[in-house]
Order: sequence, then C-alpha cells, then structure tokens
Amino acid sequence: MLSVIVRSALTKYRGLWVPSQAAVRAMSSSGSPGSPYTSLAISHPAESITHVELNRPEKRNAMNRAFWSEMVTCFNEIAEDPDCRVVVVSGAGKIFTAGIDLMDMASDVLQPEGDDVARISWNIRKTITKYQETFSVIEKCPKPVVVAIHGACVGGGVDLITACDIRLCTQDAWFQVKEVDIGLAADVGTLQRLPKVIGSRSLVNELALTARRLYADEAKSCGLVSRVFADKEAMMAGALEMAGEIACRSPVAVQGTKINLVYSRDHSVAEGLDYMASWNMGMLQTQDVMKSAQASMEKKSPKAIAFSKL
Repeated sequence: MLSVIVRSALTKYRGLWVPSQAAVRAMSSSGSPGSPYTSLAISHPAESITHVELNRPEKRNAMNRAFWSEMVTCFNEIAEDPDCRVVVVSGAGKIFTAGIDLMDMASDVLQPEGDDVARISWNIRKTITKYQETFSVIEKCPKPVVVAIHGACVGGGVDLITACDIRLCTQDAWFQVKEVDIGLAADVGTLQRLPKVIGSRSLVNELALTARRLYADEAKSCGLVSRVFADKEAMMAGALEMAGEIACRSPVAVQGTKINLVYSRDHSVAEGLDYMASWNMGMLQTQDVMKSAQASMEKKSPKAIAFSKL
C-alpha cells in the first residue's frame, strides 16, 4: 500500500521523475504492520527503488541486537530481488543514528561464553566477525546504496555509511568515530573503509584517535559526503531523484560498475583491469548495450528504455 501511495505522489517534470513533498514524507513512514523487521522499515517509494529506514526513533536509532541480524537478512534479500535496482538508506526521527545500543549489546562483549581464555577469545572473535558482516553485506550487495544522513551519525553509524556507495547529508549533520571514548578500537569497518573514502590518512587518524566531531561542511570538503542539503526533506528528495537516475539505467551496467569499483579499490590497477576484462567479456553481450546505443543516437533519455530485470 505504501508503494502505491508514494508512486501516486510522484510528479513528472521535464522528462524526469521528481519526488513531490508527499512522496518524501511517505518515505519516512514506519512501514507495514506485517513487517518482519523491528529495527528497520522497508518501503518502495518508486519503481525499482527500495528504501531502508533505521526505525527506532525513540531510541535515536541506536543499533540493538535485532538490528545487527536484520540488516544482513534485509540486504541479502535486496541483493537477490530483481525488482530492486538501487537502495536508499536513511534514519527515522531527529537523527540518523546514535550508534551501538550499549545497554542491549553489553552482554555479548562484556559477558562472553567460554571455559578459558582461548575459548572466550574464540567466541568474542565470532561475535565481532558476525557484526562486521552487518555492514559488509551493504558493500557486497550489487545494487548501489545511497545513504542520506541527518543530525548525528555516531560510532556504528560511521561504519554503516562508509560501506555505502554514495553519501548525502543535511547541513546540521555531524559525524563521530566514538569508539575510543568507550574504551575500544572501532572494529566493524570504519578503520578499514574511512581511509579509502576520504583519502587523508592524517584526518582519519585525527578523527579516530580524538573522537572529535566532523561537521557537514568539513565532511563535504574531505569527500566523506558528496552533497549537503539544507534540511532532511530536501535531502530525501535529492536522494530519491538520484536513485531514480540510477534505477533507469541498465542494471547490467550499473551493478557491474559497482562490483568493479569495489574490486578495484582493493586491488592494483593491473588486477582491476584484468578483472574488468574478464567481467565484460560476458557482460558486453547483453542487449542493454544496443538498446542504450540506439536510444543515445535517437537522443532519447535512458528512462525511455525498457531493460529486462536482473
């Protein structure tokens, strides 16, 4: 029902699908009563777009025990969903996320099971690797993920957004690698991904070692986010419009591009080129190439092309 309401609220303007205010507001609903998730709200604001919303606004979207497993289930399902071509992630309520829910999660780390040091350590490692998968699953998902951040993005929130493909924020957004303030090193992705996102090792070290806040303008200048919006409504409209631009293009091209971008980030140029050649020796045989080329010659928008599901 939500997807029907939102689709009806979309307005067509100069050949582009631009979200109306009603569509943006609908993206922030709490999801259907029959949802299998307790920490997330899933909706479909437009064709081929899935909206994943962190949905514990009364707890500032703190990441509780359910969240860590539900994110894995959610993104594994999205990865296999042929109707989804792009994902938008946001947070309900006043902020994006306050990070880990310490009260709910403390027992996993502070009271590990095991008869001796070796067994306790083994179980702690299992727990950490399980939590790492919560955000790695975003990166492994072949569908591009646009994350829209408003207000605070603390601790685990930075782990989450650095696993996403495109990051947008509001003018009032701020980011904090909080873990050193609670006596631990960030262990689910920030220390591995943030240096590759913003490129300045010195700035990464400063943020991770001092836990100081990084505000929107600095986040834009260092490359953590690509666009800053005046408020959440404008940001969600921008995120949905960007998602629509991605969704209207060939899913073979889009998903292949994401997979190869991630691969090339972690390999040499030579290895990336070799992987790309192996990838495209099969993917270039898609009908999408001819469809796109013909549309370009006829000066048609990609939105006019009907691509098969992938």
